[in-house]
Amino acid sequence: MNMEKSTEDWQTIESVTLNHYNQHAESFWDGTKDHDVRQNYAAFLRPFPADKTLDILDLGCGPGRDVSYFKSLGHRPVGLDGSEVFCHMARAYTGCQILQQTFLGLNLPHQAFDGVFANASLFHVPSQKLSTVLTALHLALREQGVLFISNPRGDGEGWSGQRYGHYMQIDTSEQFLANAGFEILDFYYRPEGKPRHEQPWLAITARKLCQKKPPS
Repeated sequence: MNMEKSTEDWQTIESVTLNHYNQHAESFWDGTKDHDVRQNYAAFLRPFPADKTLDILDLGCGPGRDVSYFKSLGHRPVGLDGSEVFCHMARAYTGCQILQQTFLGLNLPHQAFDGVFANASLFHVPSQKLSTVLTALHLALREQGVLFISNPRGDGEGWSGQRYGHYMQIDTSEQFLANAGFEILDFYYRPEGKPRHEQPWLAITARKLCQKKPPS
């Protein structure tokens, strides 16, 4: 059973996970810079008019792969990561604004972004803090703003080595999103073309509602 953790516990979860990424930043970049995430890019951008220049927040931007892609399309991406090393790498790689903020300490301007792209990042947020983080993203999005999330799916949460993960299926994800004021537009499993048991990733595109739905 999940027990309520103290502030110190949350800080430890976040600091240990971020320290892992700081220590393995170069190997992480080598292992992910050539990943084919075109399906995710397309799903995120699909709800927007094709000719609109977007203000995008790449939440958990890592070394800047996706920031660079959105910049190449003519958009105005801003990266955000809690890893100091990733932030330095992303600034050098993209030339874009990169915010060093932790997910549990977000300080974002209200209604500043058309979309938030959170690829393989939000699963690091513990379940008891996820609603707070999603609410912060809701406030940072403009009217009808789009949130894209892609996370490894599963049931439960805990440590995998030095990284903390919270794994959800679509029904639990939908409940968290609804409670934070989002409606799901679409979802799918990855990689494409595989049987479901070989698709460990769940990707969701959601839209900001003007008002939160009342808790169910």
